[in-house]
Amino acid sequence: MLRRFSINYAIFSMIMDAIWVAIGLKTAVLVRPFLDGIPVIKTIPEPVNLPAGLYIIFPLIWVAILSAFAIYDGRKYLRAVDEYAMLTLGSLIAIGAMAGILYLSYRLISRALFFMFVLIVYALLLGWRGIARLGFHMRREWPDVARRVLIVGAGPLGIRIGEQIQKARIENMLCVGYVDDEKLDKASPDLLGKFKDTRKIIQESGITDVVIALPYSIYRRMNEVVTLTSDLPVKVWVALGFFDLALYKTDIENFAGVPMLDLRAPALSEYQRLVKRAFDLFFGSLALLPALPIMALIYLVIWIFEGRPVFFVQKRVGENARIFEIYKFRTMVKNADQIKGAVERTDAEGNLIHKSEDDPRITGLGRFLRRFSLDELPQLINVVRGTMSLVGPRPELPYLVEKYQAWQRKRFAVQPGLTGWWQINGRSERLMHLHTEDDLYYINNYTLWLDILILVRTIWVVLLGKGSY
Repeated sequence: MLRRFSINYAIFSMIMDAIWVAIGLKTAVLVRPFLDGIPVIKTIPEPVNLPAGLYIIFPLIWVAILSAFAIYDGRKYLRAVDEYAMLTLGSLIAIGAMAGILYLSYRLISRALFFMFVLIVYALLLGWRGIARLGFHMRREWPDVARRVLIVGAGPLGIRIGEQIQKARIENMLCVGYVDDEKLDKASPDLLGKFKDTRKIIQESGITDVVIALPYSIYRRMNEVVTLTSDLPVKVWVALGFFDLALYKTDIENFAGVPMLDLRAPALSEYQRLVKRAFDLFFGSLALLPALPIMALIYLVIWIFEGRPVFFVQKRVGENARIFEIYKFRTMVKNADQIKGAVERTDAEGNLIHKSEDDPRITGLGRFLRRFSLDELPQLINVVRGTMSLVGPRPELPYLVEKYQAWQRKRFAVQPGLTGWWQINGRSERLMHLHTEDDLYYINNYTLWLDILILVRTIWVVLLGKGSY
């Protein structure tokens, strides 16, 4: 019986992909003659016969490139949106590679046949993965290897990590409990034991992952935990607190002949900023052209059914805390700002929550626009103008920024984005202060490749409609 996170399932996935690529190629060959007569497709005089070698080379290329993208590592892409996004990127690279091979070797294959082939194969690869995920979800008796997490430290950081594991709803991942030497109040999670009991709890509870989430005041105890687990078959993780996140970029510089750590180094180098702006300008303009007729239609619908104003112009905080105006389609009632106090609330930790799924200010049409992020299309104008980037931190409201702690202001080191790491990891479902952690993670790990990956994942997040309100 196949288990989703097993080596056997990875090999099975490779074989399935190879088979579907071959089937997709043969299907395209059989269907191609029926496309004759379509005005934009050239009529072929005789049936298509491809070299037999292509039925071997194409599957091998596609599987090899998907392997390079770690598609067959089941634990790396637990969420469907992540797996499908990486499958999309890997498939685009594979398509380019195969087109190059055909150009250098077998040029007789028609463009219509090749285009039909890639569409069929992509649909087949997506389809069988969707069916497999549904099967594993429905057949709970299929015992995938579960990840059982023990959190060392039941303070605010540890509790937040436990809550995030629960909210993420990652299949087969369970937070078993906490160990801590401190006595907790009734509002805190029940402890499984103290630090010295960590080894025993791991063995008795079948723990697979240990997360160390200790406050800085007792971080010296980390070595004790690592020593206790050194010979046990578990993975050990160290959770970073807010102060680690605050150091979004560090460099070692020669200062008067002495190597020192520069804690105020620019988040992006001049070369990175140049590449990022060129990327935004090119793809932002490219996306704006097809978006214009859609925006015109949305403008007309809002004007007819909701009246003016159609656009919602609001001040936001951008790079280096500069204020700029963001453009969106109006999705709320006209006096939304006047009644925002009736919607905003604070959670148990005092964090401000200014959005909710059942927000009464959102109109019926606005809810539809938000569902597919169509209300944000005018922000492409911000991208082209240079006040926003395609990918970056969330553009925040000035009055929320006033409530920021010092570490949260590090997110203004780069331009805000139309989408970002926060968008593909929860959208509106994430609390405001957790958006900031996502933004700082993005700044810490920025590459052009990360921007491309986030853009592709955003497409899937929007299609699935997760966290859109």
